[in-house]
Amino acid sequence: MSLTALLLRPLALAGLLSLAACASQPQSTTHAPASPTTPTGASTTAPIRIGLALGGGAAKGFAHIGVIKMLEANGFTPAVVAGTSAGSVVGAMYASGMNSFELQEKAVALDEAKIRDLQLSSGGLVLGQKLEDYVNEQVRHKPLDQLGKPFVAVSTRLEDGERTVFSVGNTGQAVRASSSVPGVFQPVAIGKFHYVDGGITSPVPVDAARKLGADIVIAVDISNKARGTTPGNMLGALNQSIAIMGQKLGQAELARADVTIRPKVLDIGPADFSQRANAILEGEKAAVAAMPEIRQRVAALQAERARATQHAQQQAEAARYKECMDNRSRMQKLSGMVGLDGSCER
Repeated sequence: MSLTALLLRPLALAGLLSLAACASQPQSTTHAPASPTTPTGASTTAPIRIGLALGGGAAKGFAHIGVIKMLEANGFTPAVVAGTSAGSVVGAMYASGMNSFELQEKAVALDEAKIRDLQLSSGGLVLGQKLEDYVNEQVRHKPLDQLGKPFVAVSTRLEDGERTVFSVGNTGQAVRASSSVPGVFQPVAIGKFHYVDGGITSPVPVDAARKLGADIVIAVDISNKARGTTPGNMLGALNQSIAIMGQKLGQAELARADVTIRPKVLDIGPADFSQRANAILEGEKAAVAAMPEIRQRVAALQAERARATQHAQQQAEAARYKECMDNRSRMQKLSGMVGLDGSCER
């Protein structure tokens, strides 16, 4: 500051004090309490909500357990889960509060007789009541909307082919509806409609997971692919027919996932429960291979949110400064003209 400015500054201050003293009405200098502001650099970004979309694939569904194990081990615990068919079985149990190791224990101890009730009928060979009862027992008879994590089971309405997402009500019944492979399971009557396998309309329920509020959707695709061979039995033929029907639709929905994991389980038969340990292992291997992509996606979204938060903080600070400047008293404004008012410093 120049010598002249230093000499004039006291005079300016004295003049301002005189003006203030001569005013007919005293000017109020009371200010509203300041709102606390977030220190620069502090993190206020919301945590990333990872959604898991578990596809259908009968006995291949044990691979989902291996995927969940590796996600948890690497700190990417899913916040929401959507499941189709076999994926709805694993998804419901996981959403109920079981961790991946508890799921594996259940898988190893599972007796097929607990979930398979054969009954000759024109609608299918398996009634499905045992599967419903088993799932309800595992989730401690909690309805869908009271599970530990948000969860939905995807099914197909038989009357018109409409995709149906179950988010409330009987958990075991929703899983049974989602898993009712046409020709194998009897359709499930719920209300005035009947429901069959969700794999017909949504083989891997990416969209359902997104609607649950997932920021990043990890899809697990274990569906059969038509590979130019003829299935050797009726169940195999039905399974492949459903895979063909849902293949094109499934590709479109899978394209909307952020990360797709494909365990190498295509050689496991739809009813080959003896391969459960191998399916879990393949799920683990596929998830580990996908981990760099998952980390990249999460890091990119975190960086994007951090930039948005910083921008919002800057705008809030600018607005606060403007409001402070506008609300200054006459004395403060006059002082500011000569650089003596620091009440609104940034």
